[in-house]
Order: sequence, then C-alpha cells, then structure tokens
Amino acid sequence: MGFVSEMRGQAATIWAAGAAHPFVRGIGDGTLDVEKFTFYIAQDYVYLVEFVRVLALAAAKSDDLATMQRFTALQHMTLTHEMELHRGYCARFGLTAVDLAATRAAPTTHAYTRHLLSVAYGGTAGEIAAAMLPCQWGYAEIGAALAGAGVPAHTPLYAEWIEMYGSSAYQSLATEMCELMDDLAARAGPAERERMSAHFLTSSRYEWKFWEMSWTREQWPV
Repeated sequence: MGFVSEMRGQAATIWAAGAAHPFVRGIGDGTLDVEKFTFYIAQDYVYLVEFVRVLALAAAKSDDLATMQRFTALQHMTLTHEMELHRGYCARFGLTAVDLAATRAAPTTHAYTRHLLSVAYGGTAGEIAAAMLPCQWGYAEIGAALAGAGVPAHTPLYAEWIEMYGSSAYQSLATEMCELMDDLAARAGPAERERMSAHFLTSSRYEWKFWEMSWTREQWPV
C-alpha cells in the first residue's frame, strides 16, 4: 500500500485526533451520552444515502470492468445490506425508518456530503476513491483499536457497534478499498495523485468534524 500509506502519513495528526475524540472514547468505554449517539446514527444514515450516490458515480467513471464491478458491489452492499442493518440498529434506539427519512442534515453532514458529491461529479474514479477512503478505512482503524481495548459489556449496543467495525469482514473490506486505491493511483499521473491526496486530507478532516458534530449535536444556527 505505497500511495495509500503515503496519504495516511500525511493525515496522521488528523486521524490521531479522531481516534482520541471524546465521542469515540465514549463509545469505547460505554460512557457516551445516548442522545449524542442517537444524533450520530441518524446523521450517519443521511450520510449513507449520499454515499450510495457517490459510489454510483465512481462506478460510472471507472475505466475498466473490474473497477466498475468493485464500486458497484460496494454500492449494492451499502444500499441493500448496510442501510437495512443501520435501520434495524437505529430502531433499537427508538428511531424508526420514518424518523430517519425525515432527518435533516446537520451543517457538517451537509458540507461533508457536498464535498464527496463535488469530487464525484468533477473528479476521476481515483479521486472519488481517495475522497471516500477516510470513512471506510478510518472506521476500520477505530473499530479494531476499540475492539482490541475490550468492548464495554455494560452497554451492549455500543459493544455491537465496535464489534461490527472491528470485525474481520469489515477489516477485509477496508483492506480491499486500500488495495483498489493503490491500483488507481498507480494508473494516475502526478497531477491526479496530488488531487487524490488533497481529497483524502479534506475527507479526513471531515471525519473528525463528524465526531465533533455528533458530540455537540450540531444544529443550524438560524
């Protein structure tokens, strides 16, 4: 993972801040205010809806069938499997499918998804992959770290979240996306790789912002 490792190194400080955020630590030790977590999972659902659109554009912009297949498979899995699991998980916090559909994007959710869509409409498949990767890979890193520290048995729904992102299946998915990113970067020229790095850093910052948004239960000021 040459190019991926290079981007990860550039974003190391940002990722460390995300892993140390009180929202993430609160999931890990089970002390997070449930209202903050409920806010987070509703906003994450809004994010996933837009993420599916981004994956569709990545598939459309792919230069070969193998890459198109990988993006299409991930889109299908997100749309038909992950979002259904998300709805079921949210229901256990009292959020119905109707509630989720009516959720208004908070400022950071709106900004982050607009960033992804802007890259998706204006960039290459490689640029889109770079913009998406901090979400997929970042959750794998956090899930593995929290699982390694021991899940909070007294808060089983938080433990379930940790176990999902720390699972071997999710770790494998993140590894596959890193490998795809390296493959796309190997085909790109210097200018495109520079844009990839810039998108990766911006999305990494938005990942931190997403935790902060959820911690403060961010609202539109007016």
